[in-house]
Amino acid sequence: MQDLTPRHFLAAFILLLFATAPSAAQLAIRGELVYTMAGDPISDGVVVIRDGRIAAVGPASDVAIPDGFEVREAVVVTPGLVDAHSTVGFSGILNSEADQDQLETSDPIQPELRGIDAYNAREPLVAWVRSLGVTTVHTGHGPGALISGQTIVVKTAGETLAEALVDSTAMLAMTLGPRVEGNFDSPGTRAKGVAMLRDAFVKAQDYREGLQSDEEDDRPKRDLKLETLARVLDGDVPAMITAHRATEIMAALRLAEEFGFSLVLDGGAEAYLLLDQIREAGVPVIVHPTMMRTSGDAENAAFTTAAALHEAGIPFAFQSGFEGYVPKTRVVLFEAALASAYGLGRQAALAAATIESARLLGVDARVGSLEVGKDADMALYDGDPFEYTSRVCTVVIDGVVVSEECR
Repeated sequence: MQDLTPRHFLAAFILLLFATAPSAAQLAIRGELVYTMAGDPISDGVVVIRDGRIAAVGPASDVAIPDGFEVREAVVVTPGLVDAHSTVGFSGILNSEADQDQLETSDPIQPELRGIDAYNAREPLVAWVRSLGVTTVHTGHGPGALISGQTIVVKTAGETLAEALVDSTAMLAMTLGPRVEGNFDSPGTRAKGVAMLRDAFVKAQDYREGLQSDEEDDRPKRDLKLETLARVLDGDVPAMITAHRATEIMAALRLAEEFGFSLVLDGGAEAYLLLDQIREAGVPVIVHPTMMRTSGDAENAAFTTAAALHEAGIPFAFQSGFEGYVPKTRVVLFEAALASAYGLGRQAALAAATIESARLLGVDARVGSLEVGKDADMALYDGDPFEYTSRVCTVVIDGVVVSEECR
């Protein structure tokens, strides 16, 4: 018989450990009212989760909870909230220079800056919005530069970017208006800002054409700025332009028409003045936070902007945005609730914070609604989500309970 060495004992221990380790917990969620966002709300509804995905959803009378499944109960269940635009993970909760990485001010045009190179999955601000029901967020370089950089879509769980990442290059963040003029020596006026963007896109057109040359010596050297702008021109990456005043909104629409890129309008404080033009252009809107401070270029923002967009048939989604003060972000749940009270209605408001936001970001195959096969992301409430006395008590991401403190 072969003598057992320490290596044999170690191997045997590892095998025993894996053989006796409990399997990943399977979970069932039961709610007095379940908003699937894929149909009518379900009274006394059940969501069954297997291996991080939704395996079944429906009335408790039709959906059996398998034996051995952990059961969580709530008054109301919704899909995890999808924040359509934020800077969390780039801007930090402390409001100190060390945790503010959302805007590089060395150059007003920096499309080459990648969101994946700066996102901090461990930032406490990410955990804070997660505890309030936000499970997916579109975040990245913030407003304030003509082109501030690329954005990403992440889940609000995970210790690293790789664990959280959903889309590595979601959009290219751009800004028009006085926010830019306050951060850089140039541009100093609206016309100069638009001219600088047009010049950058013209150069990108020439760069793209040069790459098609049959002669290798005639092809341009690799240029990260122009390479990114060429992707926008090719339709691979949408341009998200933050514009609040009607003047800037119209300039954004003209740029998109001239260069043929996909445009997402961000902010749109005066969008209600241009509903026909925005609808005819087929441009979706990431509407400004309902309760944003009405100052500067957003001085004419209204509580009713979301309702006006909805009435006009313009696709839109809610965002938390960026704030210059602690805690650096708003919460889409609260913004949607107030918009609901100001004419939007509950169902449309919840949709704009879940499935409509997911559609706008191109991630609706995974998140935004409670449907079989989708990621098991959801928020559990102890009352009506839009009542100020209600709290988010449990948050589930990919079938794992990531928050269970009522807030």
